[in-house]
Amino acid sequence: MSFNKALNDEEVFSEMRKMVAFIKQEALEKAREIKVKADEEFNIEKAKLVRQEAINIDAAFQRKVKQADVQRRIAQSNNINKSRMTLLLTRQQMLDDLFAESRAQLLTVTKDPARYEKFMSDSILQALYRHLEPEVTVQYRKADKALIEKLLPEIKARYQEATKQNVDVQLLEDYLPADGAGGVIVAGNGGRTKCNNTPEARLAILEEDMLPLVRDMLFGQSPNRRFFN
Repeated sequence: MSFNKALNDEEVFSEMRKMVAFIKQEALEKAREIKVKADEEFNIEKAKLVRQEAINIDAAFQRKVKQADVQRRIAQSNNINKSRMTLLLTRQQMLDDLFAESRAQLLTVTKDPARYEKFMSDSILQALYRHLEPEVTVQYRKADKALIEKLLPEIKARYQEATKQNVDVQLLEDYLPADGAGGVIVAGNGGRTKCNNTPEARLAILEEDMLPLVRDMLFGQSPNRRFFN
């Protein structure tokens, strides 16, 4: 029969110190493991945050670059449009001045009796040919009444000779403006159709027909124009 020898106090303290040292060592190693793992996770998370922030910064930069490019394009377009509008307005003013001068020169026609008499005769006869009606009315300046009355017999004779038809021409007292360039407005079909043979109306038609040609003569052909007929 064997018996365990009881430990004395010193031995007990020694064992306890060993146990404490072991536990302490285990705790230190565990703490180091936890710290290493925590550092790794922190570095991974920090790298993710840095990478995401870099992506955000790059995206924000790209947005600002695009915004700046859009603003530059808008400003460039506005400047081009402004310059183009200024050019168009300048050209239009030149054309307006040109046609305004032409309208002013129309008034000089009445100052040459021979030219104006022929113009009035041709204008009335042309209007009669356009209508080919048995009855027409003529509107004119009050100052031209005597001249028209003088011309009508010959005009009607020429019309009858050319068309083999007679025409009744009534002179209206609803006069054209006294400060106009003259001419006549001849109405047929009970006043429903009119032929405006005043110099102002002829010039308006001429302006519309000649405007593209005048533009080309003054400013050259547009490089953006594809058709010229």
